[in-house]
Amino acid sequence: MSTGKKPHIAVVGAGAFGGWTALWLLRGGARVTLLDAWGAGNSRSSSGGETRVIRGLYGPDRIYTEWVARSFELWQEAGAGWGLRLYRPTGALWMFQADDSYARSSLPLLREVSLAVAELSLKEAGRRFPQIDFDGIGSVFFEERAGYLAARRACQAVAAAFVEEGGEYRELAVQPGPIRGDAMEGLQLSDGTSLTADGYVFACGPWLGQLFPEAIGDRILCTRQEVYYFGTPAGDARFREGALPIWLELGEHRFYGIPGNESRGIKVADDVHGHEFDPTSGERTVTAVRLADARRYLGRRFPALRHAPLVEARVCQYENSPDGHFLLDRHPQAGNVWFAGGGSGHGFKLGPAVGQYVAELVLTGGEPFPQFAYARIATAPPGRHLSQFGDLS
Repeated sequence: MSTGKKPHIAVVGAGAFGGWTALWLLRGGARVTLLDAWGAGNSRSSSGGETRVIRGLYGPDRIYTEWVARSFELWQEAGAGWGLRLYRPTGALWMFQADDSYARSSLPLLREVSLAVAELSLKEAGRRFPQIDFDGIGSVFFEERAGYLAARRACQAVAAAFVEEGGEYRELAVQPGPIRGDAMEGLQLSDGTSLTADGYVFACGPWLGQLFPEAIGDRILCTRQEVYYFGTPAGDARFREGALPIWLELGEHRFYGIPGNESRGIKVADDVHGHEFDPTSGERTVTAVRLADARRYLGRRFPALRHAPLVEARVCQYENSPDGHFLLDRHPQAGNVWFAGGGSGHGFKLGPAVGQYVAELVLTGGEPFPQFAYARIATAPPGRHLSQFGDLS
C-alpha cells in the first residue's frame, strides 16, 4: 500500500467490523468497495438485531478497555454527526454470584480511561433497583457510562455515511479468487462479474470459515444464540429504559439483558455458547428448552415478571475464536488479504475502534498485536473454544 497511488480496497461484510473498517479506509485516502450479501445489519449477520450492550469491564486486558473508551467517543460523535441516537446510556449493573475477580481486575484500567464504576452493597443495590431480587448475589458493581447500541440501525448508518463520503457499496455475495504467488487475484461476485482490487479485507463474521476452509475452517466456530423479549405489565415503567439499567450476571448461569426500549419489551439472553449453527441456512426458531431456562431466570431475578409473556424472539449467532480474542491479521498465504473477525459475542461495541485499527494496519502494512494474530488461530485445535471474556454481547 506504499506505492504512492490511491489504493483500491475491497471490504467484504458490512457489519460492525466491516462497515467501520471501510469507512476508516475511505477517510484514510483509499478507494473502497464495500460488499455484503444481504445488506448491512441483515437478520443473518452477527451484527443484526436491534440492540447490543456496550460496557467497559474487560478484566485486566488493557487493549479492550482502551478500545471501549475510544468507541464510546466514536459512537457518540457518529450519532451526533448523523442525527441518530445510536448509543443509549443506561448504566450497567454487574451481578456476581461468587467470584468477582473479573470486575475487580478491571477497576484500575477503568480509572485510567475515566470510566466510572462503583461497588454497591447489596442493601444499596436493593434500594436503587427494588424490581430486582438480589438473592444469591455476592457482589454488585454499577458501571455508569455503559448502555446499549442500536445495532441494525448503526450498521445501516455506517454504510450510508460510507456512501455519502464517496465509497461504493454493493449488495452481492462474494467468493475469494485464486491465490497465486503471495496474493489473491480477485473476487468472484454473485452477479457473475469479478472485482479486482489492491487489497481485500474479509470481515464476514460467521462466514469466514466457509470462505477460507483451509486457513480458518472451524477454528472460528459459529454458535446458535437465542434472544427473548418479554412483555412487561401495562403501565409499569420499572422495566423500561430510564428506570432499569442493562444488567449482566455471572455465576452458575450467565444471563444478560437490556431494559424495554422502543416498546419492545425487556430483553433477556443466555450468554452460554449454543450449538454449532449454519448462518445461511439455519432455521431461526427458538427452542422450548432454552426459552424455559430464560423464563426461570427472569422470574427468579425479576419477580414481577414471573408470568411475563414472550412478545418477540430472535436467533442470532456468535462466531467464536479459540480464546475469545479477535482475528485481525493477514491471510497466511496472501499478503494482500486481511481477516477481521472472531467477534466472539463481544465485538459489536468495539466496531469503531476495531475498524480504525484494521484500516491503519492495511494502509501502513503494520503487524497486529499478538492476541489478534493469525498464528494463534493456526495452532489451535479445530473446534476448541475456551473464551475468557464471558462473551457478553
